[in-house]
Amino acid sequence: MLPGGTQSGTISLPVAISRYFEVALYLLVLSGFGTLASTGGLDVPTVLLVGAALLFRGYLIAKRRTLMIPERWTTVLTFLYGLFYLADYFVISGNFMNSTVHLVLFVMVVRLFSARRDRDHYFLAVIAFLMVLAAAVLTVDSVFLLAFAAFMLMAVVTFVLMEMKQASGAATVQSRESSEVLAYRYMGFSIAAASPVFVALILLGAAGIFFVLPRMSAGYLSTYAASGEFSAGFSDTVQLGRIGQIQQSKSVVMHIQIDGDQGGGFDLKWRGVTLSLFDGKTWSNPHGKSIAARMADGSFMLRVPGTRGETKLPQAVRPIHYRILTEPIGSSVFFLAATPRVLEGNYSMVAIDGGGGVFDLDPQHPVGLYRASSVIPEPKASELRASSTEYPPDIELNYLQLPPLDMRVARLAQQVTAGANNNYDRAAALEKYLQTNFAYTLQLPGAVPADPIANFLFQRKRGHCEYFASAMAIMLRTLHIPARIVNGFRTGEFNDVSGQYLVRASNAHSWVEAYFPGYGWVSFDPTPGAPLEMQTGVSRVMLYLDAMASFWREWVVNYDTQHQTALGWRATRSARRFLDELRVWGHRYYAALLNGAREAQRTVADSPTRWSVGGVVAAGLLVLAVNLRRLWRTFQRRRVASHPEMDPQGAASIWYQRMTRIISRRGWHKSETQTPSEFVFGIEDFAVRKRVAEFTLHYERARFGASAEDACQLPELYEEIAGQTRR
Repeated sequence: MLPGGTQSGTISLPVAISRYFEVALYLLVLSGFGTLASTGGLDVPTVLLVGAALLFRGYLIAKRRTLMIPERWTTVLTFLYGLFYLADYFVISGNFMNSTVHLVLFVMVVRLFSARRDRDHYFLAVIAFLMVLAAAVLTVDSVFLLAFAAFMLMAVVTFVLMEMKQASGAATVQSRESSEVLAYRYMGFSIAAASPVFVALILLGAAGIFFVLPRMSAGYLSTYAASGEFSAGFSDTVQLGRIGQIQQSKSVVMHIQIDGDQGGGFDLKWRGVTLSLFDGKTWSNPHGKSIAARMADGSFMLRVPGTRGETKLPQAVRPIHYRILTEPIGSSVFFLAATPRVLEGNYSMVAIDGGGGVFDLDPQHPVGLYRASSVIPEPKASELRASSTEYPPDIELNYLQLPPLDMRVARLAQQVTAGANNNYDRAAALEKYLQTNFAYTLQLPGAVPADPIANFLFQRKRGHCEYFASAMAIMLRTLHIPARIVNGFRTGEFNDVSGQYLVRASNAHSWVEAYFPGYGWVSFDPTPGAPLEMQTGVSRVMLYLDAMASFWREWVVNYDTQHQTALGWRATRSARRFLDELRVWGHRYYAALLNGAREAQRTVADSPTRWSVGGVVAAGLLVLAVNLRRLWRTFQRRRVASHPEMDPQGAASIWYQRMTRIISRRGWHKSETQTPSEFVFGIEDFAVRKRVAEFTLHYERARFGASAEDACQLPELYEEIAGQTRR
């Protein structure tokens, strides 16, 4: 059976084209809806209902069954859905966009089961394109590239078949059924083979246009920014528990690439916001922001406002330069390694607060791709132990504040640090106590207790990083040690495919910074370490997919003038390097040839006779090698001519050519259009014509009859003709 549903040899080409077109149009609509559904912008009932309708349509096509909704029913269904649209707009969806999307999908399904005319097919193709266009607006994920490529493939097939269908319908001469089966199958194979090539060429051309045309970004990614947990977890006011809510997600937050790091050897924390004021349940940042100074090269100098030089960095520092690409998370915070010094990126204005947090003030360019330089302080414990306990007034004012506390908190802090005689050892003792005596969990309490810190320390004794950090910061303050908490991220999994650290929402973290005069803020992390995840084969595949997604985000979604400049600079640098290497190679090759020529000249000058003879012999051998094939053919022809019985047909051709050459000396030339018999009658000399006629008779017997006897008579006849032509 053929795909058309009839026996082999009984289907006409127009019918085959129509059935192919039906399948292609269905797959086009299916790929368009699949692309839209993959964005996550459709609600589950819509995906299930429309998906079920499309699968049922596919089942009918596979079974070669026809189910058409009568036109009067489509009118009734459209009227009923118009009433449902009002309910959807005011009650179910509650907004114009979702209810309109539902309406368009309903019309698509109805038209899919009632398409009869060409305009119905055009309408379905347009709806499929609009679904892909909507998907492009609703997503920035790399999955869209694969879905779009599948849609392009089906679009090419559909429109090729649509044109063939119209052409076959307008043809005045119809093909014969019995002779078109092979052509029908060949048509299917040809379209299946040519369509991917067309799609690849289209995507290649589009990529060239995309990368060459001037680009600009205008807050496009802000459309996809999450408006919930991330912005609430990295703002100036953070309620206790927000970071724990963020950690529930496994979604990717950022990709970090550190210069010179090829094996994932860094374990850093990426600072977001610092919080100093605590009311018992909520941390806040009372510091104002000041504009960061912009340097001549466009980068920003990050200097914490209010620092007057009383804090010096320790001698042991480790400078790093890194590049961060963030997903659209709805936060204006730049996540940076401590201590940040320079920020680079396509941003018009950047601010920094008194706690060292860096913020984007450019509404046209949300936080996306940026580069930064930091120095990682590595103070020695002995130096911190000797640090003074006299704090600047602003430090005492902002970082020793305490809310109303349960008396047990201060008492516990005193008990834990009873054996320490300096602030560093006290902080280290509190850090170790929390790490070893409390359990880590992401399960949030069902109800927020009246005193979360006391509840964590004396009752629940388990929690996530915010509770550990908050408890340590408060206990440090009860010991008159300035402290604050920092919300940010820990370094995530290293992707050796892309050379980047993959940071997920589950890597969100809170830790503590304590102040030591003369050295500044020193980090402590009282949260117990989480177990490392084992890398499986599936996770390995995910690393490749993540590398592709990272490339898509940077070079497609985030592609702008800055990327164009960098790409052009790289291309120019590569081209210049290639030309330089080519020029150097040319100089070296020329020098080598010149040295070789000079050496050869000296060698020949020392023994001219030997090299002259050798040169002649070499030249002779070279000429012989070049003409060896021609000499062999000449030898073969002479051998066959001398022994016609070996190859009667070949010998006949050779002797006939020789005969026509000597005849042409008398002025009787054989043209290419003449047959041997016509050539004979063109010879005016009777005696010569008689001999040539006899020669031609034996030639034809030998040439076309492979007669060895006739071939052997040709040399003798040739000599007789040659003798006559000399007279």
